Amino acid sequence: MKYVLLLGRILFSLNFIFASLGHWNQETIDWAAGLGVPMASVLLPIVGILAFLGGLSILLGYKARVGAWLLVVFLVPLTYLLTKFQMPNVERAEMVHLWMLMRNLSMIGAALIIAYFGSGPLSLDKKAEHHTKRK
Repeated sequence: MKYVLLLGRILFSLNFIFASLGHWNQETIDWAAGLGVPMASVLLPIVGILAFLGGLSILLGYKARVGAWLLVVFLVPLTYLLTKFQMPNVERAEMVHLWMLMRNLSMIGAALIIAYFGSGPLSLDKKAEHHTKRK
């Protein structure tokens, strides 16, 4: 079962690591600004750093609880700002936004679980804990 947790951490974290790479792209910044994200040219790179560090932390299992909180800080405003249902007469777009909302809520839930339980047995945190106990 410890490998299942490791696989879950890997799959969960890759989403944030790869997504963070686009946060410095001008096209992505312009898209976010068009959706009403304030100061998108400043905020997107900052949240890109949060997503990358949080994802990397969980991937490696190093300070995974802190990394999970970074992802919560990244996801909550993202979910609020980017999942809008006020698009008149565009039923398909509303479905996409509903899907984005549910996806983000599930990722917030997973990040909160990691924030509570930590990274598990196959992690740098567990290795450091074991090394500290042997001293």
